[in-house]
Amino acid sequence: MIVGKAGKGGRKPSRWSGVPRWARVCTVFGAVLMLLSGVVLAGAEALMARYEGAVGKADLFGDQAAGAKERKSDIKGPLNILLVGIDPRNPETPPLADSVMVLHVPAELDRAYLFSMPRDLLVEIPKFSRAEFNGGTDKLNAAMSYGSRVPGGGNPDAARGFELLATTVQNVTGITRFDAGAIINFNGFRKIVDAMGGVDMYIERDVRSEHREPSGKHRKGNPNGEGYVGPQAVYKKGNQHLSGWQALDYVRQRYPKNGVPDGDYGRQRHQQQFVKAMAGQALSADVVTNPIKLDRVLRAAGESLIFSGRGNSVVDFGLALKNIRPETIQMIKLPGGSIMENGKYQGEKFQPAVDDFFAALQKEQLDAFLVEHPDFQNKSK
Repeated sequence: MIVGKAGKGGRKPSRWSGVPRWARVCTVFGAVLMLLSGVVLAGAEALMARYEGAVGKADLFGDQAAGAKERKSDIKGPLNILLVGIDPRNPETPPLADSVMVLHVPAELDRAYLFSMPRDLLVEIPKFSRAEFNGGTDKLNAAMSYGSRVPGGGNPDAARGFELLATTVQNVTGITRFDAGAIINFNGFRKIVDAMGGVDMYIERDVRSEHREPSGKHRKGNPNGEGYVGPQAVYKKGNQHLSGWQALDYVRQRYPKNGVPDGDYGRQRHQQQFVKAMAGQALSADVVTNPIKLDRVLRAAGESLIFSGRGNSVVDFGLALKNIRPETIQMIKLPGGSIMENGKYQGEKFQPAVDDFFAALQKEQLDAFLVEHPDFQNKSK
């Protein structure tokens, strides 16, 4: 909890005393919605430039706007921000979008709605000449892989893949334009969590890891078939403090046999809960007043994040979203179900009510929609 100012009761002064509220919040999209920038403590442009310089930049939307304009802090809402998590195996393998989230911020810029797009959602992926892709029907996470291909050889380009994925998500949701976007490398993201001292979050039920032993070592492959063998890391129900590898491992779990009965929808919920927990952790952690920890966080962010604000920087968005707090982030679940054909799984589809959700988003009527559809709200303790 953030401690308030000292009063007559003799409470200790907050470590935040004298720090403007906007300086406490800086957006590191997807990995951490809010990090503490500490800019005001430096009293100069130097630390702000260091923060911005730590984050990788790329033309994620194909408009050459990344970093193209001078800094400004007059960003207007509403805003739609696309957050994509990838787990690159090697530079030669086209990346798949393991996590696809959209952060919608209404015109008032005082709250936000976070929803996940199922990675297995069966969609029409449009033609993309830059990657010599002719278009077709496939799972959503494949759009990034198709778009990342570089004609004539060369390693895949994740930024190019993001562009095709963004267009595909726009077509599905009706969002006409994303105002910012980020690619988060999960391995680098683990370092951000550790740099901040871990994360406290509520585990809704016991979950057993498919991939990791209690020590964090990867489980051994099953010599007699698929899967893994050996002891499993277990995440117990209740309030837990997770290190970087534990947090990343927990939000990857999606099998009923491991304690996630609703599969990928459960994983989406856990990822949203984790992002919200990290936002709260950032606001309560001693980062701003600890230059060593701050430097570690900045360097970790640089390793994990590629950002495009379409002409605005990470700090610009931190200023614009200064009034958003973890408790004002509403997590959304979009109901769906499996598509089966001749007994074989083809992918996921949304239920019809999701179209109404997207229509409400476009009309800036999400508050009213959620009153009528409380089942779309993902609850967290």
